[in-house]
Amino acid sequence: MNQTQDIRTPLKITEEHEIILQKWLSDHEAEIIRTADYIFCHPETAYQEELSSRYLAQFLERQGFTVEYGTAGIPTAFTATWGRGRPILGFLAEYDALPELGHACGHNLLGTGAAAAACALKAVLENHPDATMYATIRVYGCPAEEIMSGKIIMAKQGVFDDLDTAITWHPFDRNRISNDIWQAQDIKNYTFHGISAHASKSPEDGRSALDAAELMNIGVNYLREHVPGDVRMHYAYIDNGQPANVVPDLAKTNYFIRSSKRSRTDDASRRVDDCARGAALMTGTTVDIELVASCKEMKINRPLAELYYEAMKKVPTPTYTDEEIRYAEKITQEAGLVNDGVYFSGLEPLEDEPVPISIGTDASEVSHIVPLITISAATMCKGTPLHHWAAARQAGMSIGHKGMLYAAHCMAEGALLQLGT
Repeated sequence: MNQTQDIRTPLKITEEHEIILQKWLSDHEAEIIRTADYIFCHPETAYQEELSSRYLAQFLERQGFTVEYGTAGIPTAFTATWGRGRPILGFLAEYDALPELGHACGHNLLGTGAAAAACALKAVLENHPDATMYATIRVYGCPAEEIMSGKIIMAKQGVFDDLDTAITWHPFDRNRISNDIWQAQDIKNYTFHGISAHASKSPEDGRSALDAAELMNIGVNYLREHVPGDVRMHYAYIDNGQPANVVPDLAKTNYFIRSSKRSRTDDASRRVDDCARGAALMTGTTVDIELVASCKEMKINRPLAELYYEAMKKVPTPTYTDEEIRYAEKITQEAGLVNDGVYFSGLEPLEDEPVPISIGTDASEVSHIVPLITISAATMCKGTPLHHWAAARQAGMSIGHKGMLYAAHCMAEGALLQLGT
């Protein structure tokens, strides 16, 4: 990294800054969209984002950022830097896709929008004498968000420690400050080991790992009645590749255990472990418990939320063509979305109190290291759920593009206001 100078030179925000910011986004709109579409057309899952990360990093290099690849020892992570002043503003970019669904969480838009915001902010600062002294702008290429991993590994290695602010956004069906408490999560693998036998000739000689996995899941399903209402426990079997005529000696499940408070997640996670151990005891098998990833709940920063809300109020929300409205109507019918025919709306007010939500992100871990702000922008029509084919469809067309460009403008505007305070 470039050595930053510990000075603070507040900017006096003028109308000229707004013109430069908007002009850069307008002049580079086609390239921004082309970058998002490339990532969309080359969906890569966690830690496989070779094309996506490289394409986004090269976009930043063309805009004058210095890129270091392999951040925190992760081949598909990078850090792009411009400037050498304080504060240090870090834009968090994501680009991993979901298995089978592709970019059904809109990360093709997320990473590109974050990079575009950083570039637009740089364009404003470059119009000042000794521009690089006003701030340091970084873009972090963060892989593997969908498996709650990339930023946690990066955080443990101190990648974000010297930031003054972390800035990010997420595609949703609404425009608002993400005043949300994203969940504290544990991701665990439970691997049961039994004894193989012929399932018909000598089943008594076998000890079924699959029986143990099923009994564990039954136990967890009974446990649901006895945990707080915000606790979520969901699982998937990982195929052991054995046919039904063999008593399986191996079975594996993957669990996500979540709540809006780390203490409640810890309690639920211990109790799920007990279900696994009890199932192993009942079936004469053994179980290995692997903690794959763990993070705290999102820490809300109220001053940043209020500042970036003021920034969002300055940026017009997208308008939509008749063709886009018809597309939203069509996809609403096909996917059975609930929106009462209201497909898009303007900026929603900032809530008085944080809002617990039932999803998680590894960005939450960053919020406990440095102040973090997240905005939400509509890249899909109202009622579209994340991790759904309807979200993926809209992430690859003009509705998604408009939300991404709006998010980039809002983040750059918020960072500009921050530099002026």
